[in-house]
Amino acid sequence: MEIQMPGKLELALLLQLIGMAVVITADSYLQRKQKRNLLFIVVLVLSLTALDRWSALPESGGRGVPLRTLALIYGYSIRPVILILYLKTLDLNRNRRLLWLAAAVNAVIYASALFSGAAYRLTEENRLIRGMLGYSCHVLCAAFLVLLVYESLQKSRQKKAVSGIILVLIAGLIPAAAVWDRLHGSSGPVGCLSVVMVSACQFYYLWLHTQSAYAHEQALEAEQRIQIMMTQIQPHFLFNTLSTIQALCRIDPEKASETTEKFGTYLRMNIDSLSQASLIPFQKELEHTKIYADIEMIRFPYIHISYDIQEDDFELPALSIQPIVENAIRHGVRGRYNGSVKVMTRSDENEIIITVTDNGKGFNPDEAETAEGTHIGLRNVRERIGMLCGGTLSVESSEGMGCTVSIRLPRRKERG
Repeated sequence: MEIQMPGKLELALLLQLIGMAVVITADSYLQRKQKRNLLFIVVLVLSLTALDRWSALPESGGRGVPLRTLALIYGYSIRPVILILYLKTLDLNRNRRLLWLAAAVNAVIYASALFSGAAYRLTEENRLIRGMLGYSCHVLCAAFLVLLVYESLQKSRQKKAVSGIILVLIAGLIPAAAVWDRLHGSSGPVGCLSVVMVSACQFYYLWLHTQSAYAHEQALEAEQRIQIMMTQIQPHFLFNTLSTIQALCRIDPEKASETTEKFGTYLRMNIDSLSQASLIPFQKELEHTKIYADIEMIRFPYIHISYDIQEDDFELPALSIQPIVENAIRHGVRGRYNGSVKVMTRSDENEIIITVTDNGKGFNPDEAETAEGTHIGLRNVRERIGMLCGGTLSVESSEGMGCTVSIRLPRRKERG
């Protein structure tokens, strides 16, 4: 058999696949398993493109029949595998056993061509005659394509994204190319389906890269926002504590010494909580809050802070409760005789509820949302609770009637 040099189209496809492999390997946004799956896809698409030469052998002479039989078995067996790898790349954690089982059954069906005509058979003139199972690969690939487009669009993080249209076009072009090759044949050693599969590989990689980069940027933005919030809260708390100690030094040096000791204990035991934006145990946040409240009650003995803790086995963002208690003291009960603040926790089957209630002067929650400075702590806590653990913060208040701040955190399901 004469060995032919690759044509211009074959060479272009080869260079595109090699370039894709290099780019995928160097992509810093993709996970290692995603890279591995995409590289497998590139290799399999390259092998199908190479096998186009065998499956397009002249329909005369008997010596091409065994080669074409093996090429067809391989091609029909591998195409569903490529789509499964796309799906695995899309969601690394989802179980795809049923899809792999379907692909294995499909491979067995086409391998039967070696001894039966259930899938297809080749005549001595090298003509393909399909059996009653001859279109199982086509049906399976069509189902996988629909699933791939559906999951990709569900996974898309960009609303009204143009990339979603690209996925639909790819899903439409692949079967269209297969039909074209079936009805008109290929104009050369490389079929229309192979060209479309190489293009689909490129477009899907670009879509996946875009989604991964977008998710990475969103995570960085959220992390930066949290860090900014933390830097806003930390100096605020430290400044107020030092101001309290400074005031006590003038009116009661003994209490100033006691407060300084409490503050030192706070710093030693909670410095890690102050510097992190992740979740911490509620007990640690409660201890933080109690130390702050004790310092404030030393300065303002006419206010009282109480605790009703019915649930304490959970985590929440650092500096969640303390800023709310601080807000209640500074802007609610500090100017009232017998002012009181109560911290309460409870839980039900679905969520943990934390409430901070005061009998202070109250405020208009709608106006507080747009006010600068006074209630910024509440907005910071709400955003961090939403971003870090999917919780919510609500405020009920009216002027002269006190205030209740409620935090609701979804209960984490126990893994059995």
